[in-house]
Formats: sequence, structure tokens, C-alpha cells
Amino acid sequence: MFTITIDGPVDIVAHLACPASPADYIRLPLQTLDVGSRGSEACLRLAAEHGARYLLTSTSEVYGDPLVHPQPETYWGNVNPIGPRSVYDESKRFAEALSMAWARERGVDVGIVRVFNTYGPRLREGDGRVVSNFIVQALTGRPLTVYGDGRQTRSLCYQSDLITGIMAMLDARGVTGPVNLGNPAELTVLELANLVLEATGSSSEVVHREALEDDPTRRKPDITRARELLGWAPEVSLADGLGRTISWFAGILDHTTLLG
Repeated sequence: MFTITIDGPVDIVAHLACPASPADYIRLPLQTLDVGSRGSEACLRLAAEHGARYLLTSTSEVYGDPLVHPQPETYWGNVNPIGPRSVYDESKRFAEALSMAWARERGVDVGIVRVFNTYGPRLREGDGRVVSNFIVQALTGRPLTVYGDGRQTRSLCYQSDLITGIMAMLDARGVTGPVNLGNPAELTVLELANLVLEATGSSSEVVHREALEDDPTRRKPDITRARELLGWAPEVSLADGLGRTISWFAGILDHTTLLG
């Protein structure tokens, strides 16, 4: 059994650990499942021992390729349990079930947030997420790769808004959730590609690749619970967030590869 030991008082245990990029969790399937199962149990045990508030960052991926739109927390999801993405989807679903069991049986003060697509400075170059992919490709003059027809949608939340929501959930003792944290402003992947091209001034072309297996076709959070229970809603516009993110990437990329 994996355990975490900390001497002295512990007020909060926040379990944010897990590969979150498809490229990472598909490359690390067993480790991803371990984080959601044994890692979650160790964090819950630590919270129980110290009477601490426990926060689990779950994911919009628990909804899979949703048949309900937008996605409320009451929706149980449409997940392929044996597909390549299942190691992430099911590890988070199990972590939620385990957290609720500890809340019911051991009285742990559990809070669950379901994080939707988040972006901002310090994303890893080449980590497989759509915003970082498009920005790096545009800044370096490479084609922007769109998987499938590009009509699949995403709802992009800027990182500072997400952190504000997480902090609100940490402070909301007794609020279990789950609570969606995301920006309900929905756009297609092709629309995002065009916004990035416009914001960077890039002349890169958009090329299409074969659609990824089990890639969600629509993604938009219902944030009614977040508004009512946490007093939270995102504030940073996509134009502002993309501008900040593009500026950060432009500063770290090798200037010899940048356009112009």
C-alpha cells in the first residue's frame, strides 16, 4: 500500500497529480491508472488522518463523448471503458467513486471539481494539447494540424480563472460537488485555428489529419453549480488569454525559428 506521511498539522490535501495530455497518458497508461487509484487512496488516507479538506481535480473527460449538451454534473457520461483514452477517463471516474466512498464511510470532507480544457503560459511545447500545438505551429511557420474535420468543439478556460475556481472549492468546506470548472464559451477547433493564425499574424496553412479515436465531438460545461455554490465564473476572454499565451510562447521559442 502506498502511503504519504506528514508530521504536523495538515489542513488541505489537494490531489492534482495526473498526466493530463493525451500524448502523456497514452504513453503512460499504467502510471496514469496508478495515480487515479493508489495515488488517490494515499491522498484520501492522509486527509482522513489529519481531518483535512480533500480536493480532487477530476476532469470533463468523465463525460466522454457526451450525448448531453452542455454537460451538467448530473450527466453520467458516455465513456469507452476499453479505448486508448480510457486509462485517463476511467482513472478519474474511479478517483471520484473512491473519494465519495471515503466521504460516506470515513467522513472525509471531500470536494470534487471537474476541470474542462484549460490553457495559458507554461503549457509544454508539443504536449499534444490543441492551444499549445496551434500556437507553436503558427509561430514557427509549420502547418496547423487539425484532427478530423475540425468541427468538434472545445470550451477553453484561462489558467488564472481555473485557479480561482479551485481556491474557491478549497475554501468551500462541506461542499462535495462535483462542480464543473470551465469556460462555457464554445468554439470549434477550426475557429480556434483561425483565431491563432490571426493573433500571431502567421501564414501557416491548416492541414487535416485522421480523427483521433474517441475524441469528444462537443465539450461545453454547465457552470450553474459553480456560480451558485462557489460564486465563481470565468472572467478572462479568449482573445485576452490567447494573447497572453502567445506572448509567452514567443518569448521562450528559439527566435531564429520565429516568423519575420
